[in-house]
Amino acid sequence: MAGSILGASVKRVEDPRFVTGHGTYLGDIHFAGELWMAVVRATVPHAVVTSIDTEGAAAMPGVVAVYTAADFEGMTMPIEYGGHPEPMQRSLIPADRVRFVGDIVAVVVAESAVEAADAADEVWPEYDELPVVVDPQISARPDATLLFPDHGSNIAKTHRLEAASNDPGPDEVVIEVSIRHQRLAAIPLETNSAVSVPRDDGGLDVWAGSQQAHGHRNTFSATLGIDRNLIHLKIPDMGGGFGAKIATYPEQILTAAIALKLGRPVRWEESRRENLLVMSHGRAQNHDVTMYAGRDGKVRRIEYVVTMDAGAYPLYGAEIPLFTKRMTAGPYLIPELEFTSTSAVTNTTPTHAYRGAGRPEATLTLERLMDMLAAHLDMDPVEVRRRNFIPAEAFPHVTASGERYDTGRYEAALDLALTTAGYDELRAEQRRRREAGDRHQLGIGLASYVEITAPGGRKDWGRVEVHEDDTATIYSGASSHGHSHETTFTQLASQVLKIPMEKIAFVQADTDRIKRGGGTMGSRSMQMAGSAIKRAGDTVIDKARQIVALAAEARLEDVVQFEDGQIGVKGVPDTGRTLGEIARLASDPANLPDDMEPGLAADDTWEQEHATVPFGTHISVVDVDTETGDVKLLRHIACDDPGTVFSRMIVDGQVHGGVGQGVGQALYEQVLYDESGTPLTANLTSYLIPTSVVMPPIEIDRTATTTDQNPLGVKGIGEAGTIGSTPAVANAVIDALAPFGVRHLDMPLTPFTVWKAIQG
Repeated sequence: MAGSILGASVKRVEDPRFVTGHGTYLGDIHFAGELWMAVVRATVPHAVVTSIDTEGAAAMPGVVAVYTAADFEGMTMPIEYGGHPEPMQRSLIPADRVRFVGDIVAVVVAESAVEAADAADEVWPEYDELPVVVDPQISARPDATLLFPDHGSNIAKTHRLEAASNDPGPDEVVIEVSIRHQRLAAIPLETNSAVSVPRDDGGLDVWAGSQQAHGHRNTFSATLGIDRNLIHLKIPDMGGGFGAKIATYPEQILTAAIALKLGRPVRWEESRRENLLVMSHGRAQNHDVTMYAGRDGKVRRIEYVVTMDAGAYPLYGAEIPLFTKRMTAGPYLIPELEFTSTSAVTNTTPTHAYRGAGRPEATLTLERLMDMLAAHLDMDPVEVRRRNFIPAEAFPHVTASGERYDTGRYEAALDLALTTAGYDELRAEQRRRREAGDRHQLGIGLASYVEITAPGGRKDWGRVEVHEDDTATIYSGASSHGHSHETTFTQLASQVLKIPMEKIAFVQADTDRIKRGGGTMGSRSMQMAGSAIKRAGDTVIDKARQIVALAAEARLEDVVQFEDGQIGVKGVPDTGRTLGEIARLASDPANLPDDMEPGLAADDTWEQEHATVPFGTHISVVDVDTETGDVKLLRHIACDDPGTVFSRMIVDGQVHGGVGQGVGQALYEQVLYDESGTPLTANLTSYLIPTSVVMPPIEIDRTATTTDQNPLGVKGIGEAGTIGSTPAVANAVIDALAPFGVRHLDMPLTPFTVWKAIQG
C-alpha cells in the first residue's frame, strides 16, 4: 500500500450502512418482554407537590407499575464536577418540589409505548404553586425566591479573576455594553433515550444515547449504588449530541432502577416536545463588559461581569463561565483582564455544554467590542484587529487570564480570509449602496477567534489488534455521534499499519470492550484517542519487527516495514511477511522475544500536557432589507487553522455543521420563557433553526500551524465553526445598520428586531 492517505478526502466508512438503512440506533434495538416508560412532567414551573393520584393510571390497560419520588427515596445523582452546593443535588424524582416545566413528577411503566403514554395522562398531581424566577440576574439577588431553601441562596457558583485597580487614562476610549447570549436548544436529530436490561448476576446491560460511555456508566453506578463493573453500557449509532448528551439524564437512570425492580427490560424514548422541554440548554449568559483602549486602537484592559443561567439544577452549565474566562483575551495581546461570574439557578430547564461551551460566548463579546471600538475610532475593523493580535513570535504565550496558547499565526489566517472574501471589493460595493440610499444594505462582518480544544480531560485510550487473516481492529476511547471517527481513526491506522481501510474494523462506546475512555467533547477526539491509536499502532509495528528479527535471525535495526506493509530485512524483499503472517507467529510464545505477550496487539493511553489553541478568521456578508428587516446571508468565508488535517472532507464537514449552528444562533434560535416560567418555544414551529434554503455555500480555506502537544500535530475543529461564525454574522448585520446609528443588537437578529432598530 504505497503512498500516504493522510489529508486525503476519503469516502466515509460509516456511510454505506447509514444511507442503506442499516445503521443500528437505539430505536432499532429491542428485547423480549421489554416494557415502556413514560414520564409524567410538571406543568407548572415552581411548586410543592401536595399529592399525586395514581389510581386511575395504575388501572389502565397494560400498566405494570406507577412510581413516584417515594419509590426512589435517597437516589440522588452525583454532583457534576464536584463544585456545586450539596442542597442543590438532583434526585431521580424530586421529592419536595418541582422546579421547571418538564420536571419529573412520576413515571408509568406499561407493556407498550401507547399504553404508557395514555396512562401517564391519568396521573393527577396537586400543586401548591410558588413564586417563579426566570431571570438569573434577579435570581442572584439576596431577596430572590429560593429554589433550594436549605442552601439559603440561588447562587450555585461564583468565580473572580482580579486585575489591578483601574483608572482610565485621560485620552483613553471606554466602551461599555451589555450583551445577551440567548438560551439555545441542542436539537440533535435523535432525541434522548435509554433501554436497560437486568442480568441474573444483579447487573445491567444498558444502551443509551451518550457522548461518554464510561462517564454515563459511572453516574448510573453512583446513583443506583451498585458496582460499576456490574454495568455494561453501550452506545449504538447515535444521531447527534452537540454537548447536550454529555449529561446523564434522570430518565435514563430510571430505566435501570425500574428494570432492577421488575426484572424486565425497560425502555424510554423522548418525544421532540419533551426534548425541547427537558434536554439541557446551552449558552444562557449575560455579559456586562467595559473595554479601555488608546486612541491608536490598542486595547489595554477589559472587565467582564458574567451572569450564567444554570437552570433549575446546577449541572455543568454552572461551570461554563470558567471556560468563558479562559478565552476572554481571544487572539489579542490584552495586558489586563478582570472577570467576575455568578451562576444562579432559575425555574427553567437546566443548562449544560452546547457546541463550544463558553468559548463562543467569550468570542462573540470580544468581537463585538472590537467592532464597537473600530466604529468609535472611525477605523476599519480589520486594522483594529491587526493592532491587537498576539505576534507570531510570541508563542507559547500566556494570556492575562492565565491561559497558555501553544501556537498562533493570526495575521496569516486573517489575510487569507480577506483575500478569499475580496474584502476591498465588498467595501466598495457597500459604499455604493450607502451613497445610493439602496433599500438593500450590505453588511460585512469579521470575527478573529481562538478556540481552546481539549480544555480538560486530556487523557484517553486506544488499542490496535492485527489478526491472522491480515485484518485489524482498532478500539477507541472516544465515541462518534456524527463525527466520522470510524473513518478518521481507520484512515490513521491504515497509514501506520499499511493495511487497507476496508480491512480495519472499529470498536467504540462499549464499556466491556473499551478499557477506558473520555468520550467525545471539547474537540478532543483526534488529539487524545487518535494519538493513543497512533502510538498503539507504532508499538504493533515495533513488536512485528522484533518477531521477524527473531525468526530471520537478523539484527532489529535491519528489519523494516516495506512500502507494501510487509515487515522484512532491509534490502531483502523476499524476507517480507504480512502482518497477518506475523500475527500467526505471534500466537505461539516460542516465536516471541522474552517477556512479549502472545498476539500482535498493543494498547496505549495518551495524556496531553496542555490544551491546544486552534484559531482562524470568519467573514460574513449579509443583505439587510431596510424596509422589512429581513436578513439574507449572502456569503460566509471560514478560514480556520486546526493543525494537521487528516481528512479534508471531514474537517470541512465539521466546519459546515458548526457554521450552520452559529448562523442559527445569530439569526433564528432562542429558547424563550414568559415571566411566569411557561416555555414559549416547545416545538419546531416556534423554535426556529436554519435550513439549507437560507444557508449559502460555505467558502472554506485554512492555514496549518501544527502543535507540539501531541504526536499528530492536531488541534480540534469540531467547535470552531460555531465560535467563528456567530460573531461574524452578528457583526455583519450591525455593520449594515451603521447608517441608522445602530451600535449593538442582541441576538437573534430576527426581521422584527432589525426592523425595530431601523425605526428607532
